[in-house]
Amino acid sequence: MTKQFFIAGLGEILFDVLADSEEIGGAPVNFAYHAGRLGAEGAAISTLGNDRRGRRATNELMDRELCLSGVSIDQDHETGYVEAQLDEDGVATYYFPDDIAWDHLKLNDIAMGFASQVDAVCFGTLAQRSEESRKAILTFLNAAPQALKIYDMNLRQLFYTKEIITESLHQADVLKLNEDEIRVIAPMFQLNGSERDMLKKLHKEFNLNCSVLTRGSKGSLIIRDNEEVEHPGIKIKEVEDTIGAGDAFTASVVIGLLLGHPLIKISDHANRLAAHVCSCKGAMPAIPSEFKLIK
Repeated sequence: MTKQFFIAGLGEILFDVLADSEEIGGAPVNFAYHAGRLGAEGAAISTLGNDRRGRRATNELMDRELCLSGVSIDQDHETGYVEAQLDEDGVATYYFPDDIAWDHLKLNDIAMGFASQVDAVCFGTLAQRSEESRKAILTFLNAAPQALKIYDMNLRQLFYTKEIITESLHQADVLKLNEDEIRVIAPMFQLNGSERDMLKKLHKEFNLNCSVLTRGSKGSLIIRDNEEVEHPGIKIKEVEDTIGAGDAFTASVVIGLLLGHPLIKISDHANRLAAHVCSCKGAMPAIPSEFKLIK
């Protein structure tokens, strides 16, 4: 029997408010959900408000079999939400309100207990927009020296600085970013040349174990040590929306790394899973059993 892994998403939980619905999401919890669907034990570490959305989030995430013991409740701020507008290709643009529950991320005793237990933890940039949440995230990461730390850059609006990105890269073992994000940070870190050249420079400069560049429908580039694997992407008949596809990709890569899979196998599985998510509505669709990595 394959080893059971305990994998956490650390940061925001929020609702993606679409034109006709509200879907539970947030990159860290999406990641944790997909890790769970792939066979790990997935846990969310975040803060919700004591409100209708907070109660709905708790119920829906429990129904998705996520561990929520590390989620705290803030009595004074509302549960996070974001207005997501989809273009004709199903690609989302996000608009975030200020000063909501995950801006006041609190690590309860159970969450801090997780720090010594997790095999991997994924964090991003968005939840670090507030000093309070940034300190909580760094506290958890520093208390988890054994964990594989994944920095999913996840740049949104202008909720990032070079300082935050640099510190996050120093914390990370694994970097995941997309083709838009590498162009945004290129001037910050004097990155030049092709996407491959830029990714290789980041990989080397921050002594990363693995660096992942996603390219939407055009696939991905993954670097580990001196090995590189490109994937052209998986063609699907119809894109429902792209929400959560990158988070599923990250979860697949992380579990593949923990299992010691070859990079080409990791790349293929991650691209196939992300394509499946793009064919479904919302960030946390049902995942067919064929994708399960931990039996």
